Amino acid sequence: MRVSRSSTAKSGAVGTMREGVLAQKFLLTGVDGLPNNYVLNVGRAGEGGWQAPRHRHNFDQIRYVIKGNYPLGKGKSLPQGWVGYFPESVHYGPQDRPEGLETMVLQFGGASGNGFLSVAQREAANEALKKKGEFKNGIFTYYDEKGNRHNKDGSAACFEEATGRELTFAKPRYDDIVLMDPSACEWIPQPGAPGVYTKWLGTFTERDTRLGFIRLDAGATFSAGMQPSIELLFLSKGAVSVEGKENGERSAFEFAKNEGPIAVRAVQPSEFFCMVLPRF
Repeated sequence: MRVSRSSTAKSGAVGTMREGVLAQKFLLTGVDGLPNNYVLNVGRAGEGGWQAPRHRHNFDQIRYVIKGNYPLGKGKSLPQGWVGYFPESVHYGPQDRPEGLETMVLQFGGASGNGFLSVAQREAANEALKKKGEFKNGIFTYYDEKGNRHNKDGSAACFEEATGRELTFAKPRYDDIVLMDPSACEWIPQPGAPGVYTKWLGTFTERDTRLGFIRLDAGATFSAGMQPSIELLFLSKGAVSVEGKENGERSAFEFAKNEGPIAVRAVQPSEFFCMVLPRF
């Protein structure tokens, strides 16, 4: 088990190949090289917001809107409290995050096994690319030895610089991103666990990526670490005690597959956003 608190987590600005300011707190990270490597963060769009063109990735993403409304392109947005699943290989955007928008974001290797580049790997690649060309409006532009101009999506350029291989995409498993309204779903009491309720939003791909919420009444105990893959919990409301230590809002927890049961006790009424990574 690992625990991270937003108040003490490492801070940084990411997405330097895009336009605008996006400040983030890096709560938890996985292991480089593993197919389900990941990063879990909370971010806030700074002055002037943050923009990105329509694009796609070779990894999966989950977004949970903590504050504000998140525009995702023509006729699409994630309102506050909603959850979005952004499957690998599926285009989305353009994004135009307004100043003050706060989101929890999980990026992780999808079902294809293509894996995920860590923030450190991406930012190192970005710095190397800046010596060869420039980023503008999400596009990397450079000139070859013959003086010919080339444009490439910034994310693709970053991947290729970091790995030394061409960015390829698995066949899309879905034809669009999936936007979910948790308020339309019901809380289900959990048998044998008084005061514990779940609200599962969906299971995705053949590798069982799972998303949902867990609610605890004050004094109730949830048994974590009972999933067949890495289980991540983001505390969106309340306070809980784990192994004698109290943790407040915006704390994050990682439990290894089948690590539990580990008792998570609600000090006050609490709610988690739960994410179970794909099984490999």
